[in-house]
Amino acid sequence: MDIFSTYFELGIRHIADVDAYDHMLFLLVLIAVYQLTDLKQILILVTAFTVGHSLSLILAATGVVKVDVALVEFLIPVTIFIAAVTNLIRARRPSSMFWSYLLALVFGLVHGLGFSNYLLTLLSGSESVLVPMLAFNLGIEVGQIGIVVVILLVSVIAFQLFRFKHRDWILVLSGAAAGVALVMLKDAAFWQ
Repeated sequence: MDIFSTYFELGIRHIADVDAYDHMLFLLVLIAVYQLTDLKQILILVTAFTVGHSLSLILAATGVVKVDVALVEFLIPVTIFIAAVTNLIRARRPSSMFWSYLLALVFGLVHGLGFSNYLLTLLSGSESVLVPMLAFNLGIEVGQIGIVVVILLVSVIAFQLFRFKHRDWILVLSGAAAGVALVMLKDAAFWQ
């Protein structure tokens, strides 16, 4: 397997790893307010998240940014909690797409830092980080789109088969995600 394929697969695995469910939870919260008809906005949001994620990985890989792992592991559930609370507010009053994209980008920066130390270990001794970083980030984008497709299919089933109202869907998903994020915050190494 060549370097590109290896890192591409690693990017997909990173985003779809059930043991590191924080990314999937964040994606769930990120798109909970949208429906299948909002596919363009969803893809832009996911891409904004990937851009932020990629930027922080590149900054860490080049040594521009040094991260405190405990702080980042604390900030990741904070981003999930803030996104969930934002959704609970948006269920009553929609907000500007610009702010949604900006939030996804900024939170992508935080989530990227969460994986940067591991990726730096993998890249140590590599002549070039360009191909591995590109492949890894493309893998993340493909993995995220796959997760988004699953979430959208479940939402279609919830709306069509179980007659969920969109507002109820947002409240249930965002409330559950906020609860999980609070547990993650309580268990964060930041407090130790």
